[in-house]
Amino acid sequence: MIEAHSPILLLASAIRRERERLGLSVTELGKRAGLAKSTLSQLESGVGNPSLETLWALAGALQVPVSRLMGQPRQHVQVIRANEGAASHAEQANYAATLLAACPAGAQRDIYRVRVQPGEPRLSKPHPPGTLEHVILCHGRARVGPVEQAVTLAAGDYMSYSADTPHLFDALDADTLAVMLIEHA
Repeated sequence: MIEAHSPILLLASAIRRERERLGLSVTELGKRAGLAKSTLSQLESGVGNPSLETLWALAGALQVPVSRLMGQPRQHVQVIRANEGAASHAEQANYAATLLAACPAGAQRDIYRVRVQPGEPRLSKPHPPGTLEHVILCHGRARVGPVEQAVTLAAGDYMSYSADTPHLFDALDADTLAVMLIEHA
């Protein structure tokens, strides 16, 4: 049995939603994307494992970014460990892409490189409602997130959380390095 929030079922739902938004039949979408109707029907049924090229073709035909087809439902706190997440693989190269977070329509983002040393944690006051922070830990270890739900991250881990509550960044190793993206509603 496939879990309701499995990547293939989320993809199936997204393809159907976007196809219907444009008023396209499965046959017409297949033509626009250069895919067989049977392949598209399988994907909309939650069957298959599409390549990255297939996802790009569908996104182009549907006039949406690939992230709209692959995005996971929003959660208050989300952690993706270094080797987790649904990766899409290219057909012609040793290349895999794992969507960590999709930018919702109308959102604005700021990206920061953060270098932190152990010692006193960086405590941040709540940002305006709807603000999200995304952190990818590049080197070292750190406790990150809402004060009451902080999570220890290691190199390669990703986390997102609502930043409209008090939150922290506490380096546990020297020269901890992270990329932080702040998404404003």
